Amino acid sequence: MTTPQQIAEAFSGHRFSDTYDHLAADIQWVLIGGETIQGRDQVIQTCEQTAAELTDTTTEFLRFLTIAGTGAVAVDTVARYAGADGTTSVVSSCDIYEFNKGAVAAITS
Repeated sequence: MTTPQQIAEAFSGHRFSDTYDHLAADIQWVLIGGETIQGRDQVIQTCEQTAAELTDTTTEFLRFLTIAGTGAVAVDTVARYAGADGTTSVVSSCDIYEFNKGAVAAITS
């Protein structure tokens, strides 16, 4: 059985397809300062677009801290992205996952 912590870590680690079976049909993904993505199909579509954009990118996690509680998991990361063209960027992020009956009901990024 996959735990909420494992699901959250897979999603935050860009292993999106490992999490699809664990997303609630009515999931809501709030991107702070951006849009809110509604529904499992839309979240999967966004994940697939992100994965495609990262195809030629090497990702190194400099920090990957997980805090798991009852019904929620937080993952705090700092990642270095290196593109095939030699460009690099460092991104700090925090994702909060809320679970309902074992499925991801909400993500706040």
